Amino acid sequence: MKYTNSKLTIAIIAILCSVGFANAQEIIKDSIKPKPLSTSFKKQKIDGVIATVGDYIILDSDIDKSFLELSSQGNSIKDITRCQMLGKLLEDKLYAHQAVQDSIIIRDEEIKEKLNEQVSYMVEQLGSMDKVVQYFKKSSEDEFRTELFDIIKMNKLAGEMQKKIIEGVEITPEETRNFFKAIPQNDLPVFGAEMEVAQIVVSPKITEEEKQRVVNRLKEIKAEVLAGSSFKTRAVIYSDDRGSASSGGFYKINRKTQFVKEFKDVAFSLGEGEISEPFETEFGYHIIMVEKIKGQEVELRHILMMPKVSDQALKDAKEKIITIKRKIENGEITFADAARTMSDEKETRANGGVLINPKTQDTHFELTKMDPSLYSEVSNLKDKAITAPILDDDQRTGKKYKIITVTDRIDQHTADYARDYVKIKDLALKEKQIKAIAKWTDEKIMETYIKINGEYKDCTFTNNWLKK
Repeated sequence: MKYTNSKLTIAIIAILCSVGFANAQEIIKDSIKPKPLSTSFKKQKIDGVIATVGDYIILDSDIDKSFLELSSQGNSIKDITRCQMLGKLLEDKLYAHQAVQDSIIIRDEEIKEKLNEQVSYMVEQLGSMDKVVQYFKKSSEDEFRTELFDIIKMNKLAGEMQKKIIEGVEITPEETRNFFKAIPQNDLPVFGAEMEVAQIVVSPKITEEEKQRVVNRLKEIKAEVLAGSSFKTRAVIYSDDRGSASSGGFYKINRKTQFVKEFKDVAFSLGEGEISEPFETEFGYHIIMVEKIKGQEVELRHILMMPKVSDQALKDAKEKIITIKRKIENGEITFADAARTMSDEKETRANGGVLINPKTQDTHFELTKMDPSLYSEVSNLKDKAITAPILDDDQRTGKKYKIITVTDRIDQHTADYARDYVKIKDLALKEKQIKAIAKWTDEKIMETYIKINGEYKDCTFTNNWLKK
């Protein structure tokens, strides 16, 4: 998607950056390479307090730590100045200061998980943990991890505060229409080529014996925990939920959390310290242990076990999907009708197999932003053609076979209100959200004690941090 002129500057920022990071330059993925940090000052300064925001202080070394955190994520830092990084830190501290007032809490386990991911990336890039510590000039791995932990937690706190600011911001059809009308004809966004795809999924059948084996094993684990063993440790070792196993199966949920109904029904039926009996969802079999109940929120741990698929069941699933493909190609049934009557994927079955884009919530995928694995499967498909059976090993639901077809193609084009309403509405909403954050920031800057020291008073900031 391409833009011109300043009319859409706010929308561009919303798309390219996370909300509230407008002070930084565009961040581009890059490998970690030993190179000096970008700086707007020529001489090395002794570390000291360079700014104060409410109860928080910012040290000169905090800017270096922020460069470290960006580098650890594989981002380029060569075009970011120290003044710009200070502007970002001032925003983060303002969000954090207000987050404390609003009782926003970030779990340490969540931060540790993110920390481990970033450390693994850096070790992969530099070759060893010792080289990582040496590169970032730290005296030990503990010192390095402690500093990175603080940075990640601050960023997470800032992000949660931003979410709270914009959570009530909505956009009406009238506002969307006015937003679109205000864009000069020559400045209308250009949307890239898109396609709509549909799929039929056949999952291998699980034997009753295998299901019972999993249920029995979960009952054994429950008995072990009741006898004094650690539920957390067993979740790390045995759970097939890759998203929570490393944190001991921990989740914090409320009634609105996007979990399947069966899971929430069991979770909210338990008291503190209780462990459920094994129960089934579309993902497999679970047991849940509730740790704490805080008002409408439940803190829990769970173990997921997915029944194993036999080689024969996998073979039968492949033969079934080959038969479905043959019937479609012979004209005995349409792809959409076959999806409605024979697909095992309930999310797409009612819609004739058409996939929903998780980023836009419509049925079209922009080719340049499509998931690489999906793109590789459909990019060379001709109209009405169907892929050969594809074995998909989904981390949530296990192995299954699928066939895919392209149901619609849209060439690159200038934005059209009727055709691209969902995308235009998203741009209008992002603009409104950024305005809400800007208004909130302006108000909080005037209400909060803020002081900037030394040479940093000469920085040019996007926000009125100097209260001039």
